Amino acid sequence: MQIVLARRVAAALALLFLAPLAVAAEPVRIAVITPLSGSFALSGEEVVRQFRGIADLVNARGGAPGGRPVEIVPLDGKASVQDSLLALKQATDQHISFVATHISSVALALSDAVSKHNERNPDRRVLLLTFDARDPVLTEEKCSFWQFRFGYHTTSDVNFMTDYLARQPGPHRVYLLNQDYAYGQAVSRTAKEMLAAKRPDIEIVGDEFVPLGKVKDFTPYVAKIRAARADSVITGNWGTDLALFVRAAHEAGLKARFYTFVAYAAGAAQGFGAAGENRVWGVFPWIANSTPNPYEKYNAEFRAKYRSTGNFDYVIAYRVVEMLAAAIGRARSTDPAKVAAALEGMRYDGAGGESWMRAEDHQIIAPLYLASFVKAGQPGVKFDQEDTGFGWKLEAKVDAKDAVPEMKCRMQRP
Repeated sequence: MQIVLARRVAAALALLFLAPLAVAAEPVRIAVITPLSGSFALSGEEVVRQFRGIADLVNARGGAPGGRPVEIVPLDGKASVQDSLLALKQATDQHISFVATHISSVALALSDAVSKHNERNPDRRVLLLTFDARDPVLTEEKCSFWQFRFGYHTTSDVNFMTDYLARQPGPHRVYLLNQDYAYGQAVSRTAKEMLAAKRPDIEIVGDEFVPLGKVKDFTPYVAKIRAARADSVITGNWGTDLALFVRAAHEAGLKARFYTFVAYAAGAAQGFGAAGENRVWGVFPWIANSTPNPYEKYNAEFRAKYRSTGNFDYVIAYRVVEMLAAAIGRARSTDPAKVAAALEGMRYDGAGGESWMRAEDHQIIAPLYLASFVKAGQPGVKFDQEDTGFGWKLEAKVDAKDAVPEMKCRMQRP
């Protein structure tokens, strides 16, 4: 009888000591809402790979404080507001406290939905982590305590690009062609304002919008650009919309240079390939051909494990995971309100140099890069992009301290 009792006590004690370990091992789940079907599925699938890649690195270092592994939960937003809101509902139904997303129209809708959800459910709050949603209003007129942006907004991107253009002998005739949603409209508006201020001699010879992910043949648009005698195109197009646009320009013999902002989205480089050589330039949060590259040794492992044709270089996603893990440690909690407070003002010494999260508007302040698409293998282009034989070559960079956007947020805090 005593032996049986002793065994029961030992078993109870074992469970008692194991319980904290089980709690500590509970994963920190991040729902990533991205297109996993439709026209932009290729981009969305690569987004998930990149998030999982950085989660692997964080977990190899011990995970979030307390030994909690980071788990990425992909949810299909189909690049639409309605489907992304349904995906957010899936996340909240699963009691996931941290939601990452991109695409401006989606992020704006989710930010509003998260704020309303948190008001109704103070015991089940959610923190929205946007990593590639560039409409300025997200951290200006519609800034929210429950939303943090880990990439720059359009004003910063276009400011960097137009500063560079203002120093060049060209361009002289610029055509604007953008996707018809919040981000594309912001690119058009901001480019016109900044070029007029910095280079009033530049003539805007066209300003046009295309439906997001709907155009299959950009030949008619290219014909208009040729007719306008444009020597440069500024476009916020991304994914297949950019790839098809560049290919149509190449096939038509259009000599204009393309200045872009989302050329790193999966499928774009593979889509335009040689057609983009010396034609496509892009603004980036960071490129794999930068030196130093802290992820260089991991690049091949990442590509093999996740069967990715891209490089491990999507730094805006890495900021989300690494800064979130650090904020949980600083807050000693996964409560979204406490984690949000910990993220405010946090510094991040990641790829490209030091950056920080501005407390007043939850906007990352970080370096920016300008690169051209050229043949890989030449000095400065060690890594090609998506097995095309071409890669991104650094042309210009601005440090975080020199890229601080104006603060226009009047945040309501809980």
